[in-house]
Amino acid sequence: MTSTSTEHAAGIAHHDPAEIDRHVRVYVTVFVALMALTIITVAIWYLHLRPAMAITVALFVATVKGSLVACYFMHLISEKKLIYFVLAITVFKFIVLLALPVLTHGSGYWIPE
Repeated sequence: MTSTSTEHAAGIAHHDPAEIDRHVRVYVTVFVALMALTIITVAIWYLHLRPAMAITVALFVATVKGSLVACYFMHLISEKKLIYFVLAITVFKFIVLLALPVLTHGSGYWIPE
């Protein structure tokens, strides 16, 4: 058995240096984008926007940042359709749970007696 087949059998894979450089470049680009979005989030505070607008913009930036992390660092960008379906169900349930206080506020459930 040669050393190459032994290393392959042990799970040690040799990748092309150009491929590794491409992956590193992608990770560095995502990191720079996350840092820029963090600076934008902090800058929103200094713009003195109305609270509703500031929260909306900050949540949008946070959604973009979360999507970058999930897609690249958690490798969801290369997953199969089933993962996206499960992720969509999770997001839907999260939105429903966030909407529950808004929906039940009008019924008087939150008014102390």
